[in-house]
Amino acid sequence: MRIARTAADTGTDAETTEGDGMADADHPRTSAHDVAWFTAVVEEHSTALVRYFARRAPRQDAEDLAADVFTTAWRRRADVPDEAVLPWLYRTAGFTLANHRRKTVDLPVGEVPEAGTTRVADDPELSALFDAELRGALASVGERDRDILLLHAWEGLSGEELATALGISRSGADAALSRARKRLREAWGERLSF
Repeated sequence: MRIARTAADTGTDAETTEGDGMADADHPRTSAHDVAWFTAVVEEHSTALVRYFARRAPRQDAEDLAADVFTTAWRRRADVPDEAVLPWLYRTAGFTLANHRRKTVDLPVGEVPEAGTTRVADDPELSALFDAELRGALASVGERDRDILLLHAWEGLSGEELATALGISRSGADAALSRARKRLREAWGERLSF
């Protein structure tokens, strides 16, 4: 897995940096504590970040995007709050994903890979229709609302963690989640046609 290599490479580089007197751009000296902290962060949160990206970007890019987030975390390790590491990573992941989407190249229709896995249900046609309606409702609520809803539903963030990921106050996050849910209910009601 590329993330594991990135963490190992970064740890090795960090130890080498300390020994040979080379300086990291933001940190003149890298300590064993920094390397241990970073290794623990990667081990604890790599799966969550890969899942975050796999739900929002092409699956084949998920590990690379997560590695980019961890690279940023290493460079900005002094800015990562100990009490909210995962929300900080999600916030950085949002910026990383936005940059990735700006770089996306359109493919001719014949080259578009199949997305997702086939759902097994009693009525596959109804499941497909239901999924399409839900995707349509999510797409219609706006990017900010969609991000809030997905951070809450898929990533399990609420309260203070959601506030940190969004870069707003706790009460602002609660209000934003409430508004986003209301807009999704309204969009869902308008789209639900079966």
